[in-house]
Amino acid sequence: MTALITHADCLSHVTPDGHPERVARLEHLLHALEPLPLTRVTAPLASDDDLLRIHPQAYIDRLRVSLPNRGFHQIDGDTWLSPGSLNAALRGAGAVIQAVDMVLAGDAPNAFCAIRPPGHHAERSTAMGFCLFGNAALAAKHALDHHGLERVAVVDFDVHHGNGTQDLLWDEPRALTITSQQMPLWPGSGRADERGAHDNVMNLPLPPESTGADMRQVYEAQVFPRLRDFRPDLLILSAGFDAHQDDPLAQLNWSTADFRWLTKTLCQLARELCGGRVVSTLEGGYDLEALSAAAKAHVEELLEAAK
Repeated sequence: MTALITHADCLSHVTPDGHPERVARLEHLLHALEPLPLTRVTAPLASDDDLLRIHPQAYIDRLRVSLPNRGFHQIDGDTWLSPGSLNAALRGAGAVIQAVDMVLAGDAPNAFCAIRPPGHHAERSTAMGFCLFGNAALAAKHALDHHGLERVAVVDFDVHHGNGTQDLLWDEPRALTITSQQMPLWPGSGRADERGAHDNVMNLPLPPESTGADMRQVYEAQVFPRLRDFRPDLLILSAGFDAHQDDPLAQLNWSTADFRWLTKTLCQLARELCGGRVVSTLEGGYDLEALSAAAKAHVEELLEAAK
């Protein structure tokens, strides 16, 4: 059965009124998942030793020092800290580690980490784009270094480019990072010629107003063949749902059915390539109804693949 890994601390990361990355995102998502027969797991706190796989100690210490006792501390134009933010981020990092451990031990065929803040914009020494720790990259490095896997693939279908994941895994030849994103759009990275130090990065820019049908064509022509060539031992998904046609922060026109198709097809590939082992972690998605519907469809397909 699919593992759902989360923690109430992820609701303690509070952002200013009007901020799109708000507590209600996770509340709505968890409510949508309540009827599903999932193995519910409490996320542990990640340790500094865990985080040191991707972030230097000086960066971790800087976040601790910046944590406010009350109110908010602004890191950049988009990223804020409140008193509960660090524990929330540590639970998120702990969730992806727990997910990798469970899936590789055979305790769950796949897992979804319902966490916030998201992670794929956090670079080695820079918090940005709502993100503090690079969760997907951390999952990959934990699988490679702690569990000794030979190859791990990350597929990021958030509408914004996963610049942090790309930065953190740029020099890692054992990790293939594949990202599709609207372009032009913040953060401005993600060109097709950004290919990694070992030709281990594949960027797939998608034009504004493109559709789910356009996405399906790109994934069928480029992503799925590349995954088959790479043959990962584990597939990690950066599951952002802000490419949805109702999302306020971008201009792609995917439907909930498109997210269902993408998840189903990726799970089928994972069954073919790595025994179905998939770890998915929540990234973006800022329309509450669209996020809830698309994330539920995503998890339903993980459940179907787990049978």
